[in-house]
Amino acid sequence: MKELSGPRVILHVDMNSFYASVEMAFEPELRGKPLAIAGNVEERKGIVVTCSYEARAKGVKTTMPLWQAKRHCPELIVRKPNFDRYRKASKAMFSLLREFTHLVEPVSIDEGYMDLTEFLKEGNPLQIAKTIQDRLMEELLLPASIGVAPNKFLAKMASNMKKPLGITVLRKRELAKTLWPLPVSEMHGVGEKTAEKLKTIGIQTIKDLAGADAIGLKQLLGINGERLKKRANGIDDREVNPDSIYDFKSIGNSTTLSKDTTEARLLYETLNRLSHSVSSRMKRKDVLGTKIFTTIRYSDRSTYTRSKKLNNPIIETEDILTHAKALFDKHWTGEPIRLLGVTCQDLVPKEDAYKQLDLFSFQEDAKKEPLYKTIEDINRKYGGSMVKRGMKVDKSEDDKTSGTSFNKDFLRE
Repeated sequence: MKELSGPRVILHVDMNSFYASVEMAFEPELRGKPLAIAGNVEERKGIVVTCSYEARAKGVKTTMPLWQAKRHCPELIVRKPNFDRYRKASKAMFSLLREFTHLVEPVSIDEGYMDLTEFLKEGNPLQIAKTIQDRLMEELLLPASIGVAPNKFLAKMASNMKKPLGITVLRKRELAKTLWPLPVSEMHGVGEKTAEKLKTIGIQTIKDLAGADAIGLKQLLGINGERLKKRANGIDDREVNPDSIYDFKSIGNSTTLSKDTTEARLLYETLNRLSHSVSSRMKRKDVLGTKIFTTIRYSDRSTYTRSKKLNNPIIETEDILTHAKALFDKHWTGEPIRLLGVTCQDLVPKEDAYKQLDLFSFQEDAKKEPLYKTIEDINRKYGGSMVKRGMKVDKSEDDKTSGTSFNKDFLRE
């Protein structure tokens, strides 16, 4: 990482209720009204993707079923997602940010980091943040909250403290007063399951995490435990990387079905084929995945991606399929499906992959060990990969599954 003479100045720009705000920008008559973006608008089973702050004030929440949202807010206005419109708005937003510095790192369609450390001749950080916020609102009609801090983690936490249209400065010396009293579940990087695990060792707040025993955290959460302790103490050395959208961080495939279907057998066969494709590509690149995503797009084009952090890195088709199918079974609403996707993320090189073995996985691995050794012996003797477990991979067929990214591919264009 490049050495800088003084502390860094990082901004995290987080668009407020992005999808709903974009709709309001295109339809001014929606402004100031309770608006929800939801799939399957005509049916009660539709789910709220996001909603305006006016709707939130009435009790409407993201992921809430439409019937429940309308019970809270009978006057709720509902629109279907328009992803082409959101992508255009996102490109315009990032284009505006790059007028201030080339060090802009998109994180998702509606948020990104900026490093202003070397570009402060134009004014102080607060002035620049206010100018950015004002221009986003005036030129694109899109509200944003901005966090200003010496690193990415603190900037991310700061941007979430005042919504909508907030600007928050978070300095390391303010951690004890501003950050540490918060529940650990509100810390960026701590999901629901991780928060539950932390509670088992008495960690309720971010302050508890900051002062926790590093060895105990590593035993509980692996390398992520050490990382979270550093974050809780305001330590984050990651640089703002404009090229991160090109980073090789995930391998995934998706396919559009020949027709909308609710036939479970066909859907499971599709998941199996996608899992096999992902596994084959991971093997060619000698990487394992530590996080898995399953994407479901319904007949109304509403798209939902659900993920699971894995205790052990995976690469085999059967392991990918097991987790992908579990996510699918948990989140499929039973509505007709147009597209399915499977992605492995947070990839690690095979030589760096580690495994936290519990009693059950150890027993399973022990059973397979003789087979692994036999395969390795044959390959060592005859060279190359003469023998492989599982199905034969025809590389010409492997990538025929149509690919669709639900991450940041469109930002590369």
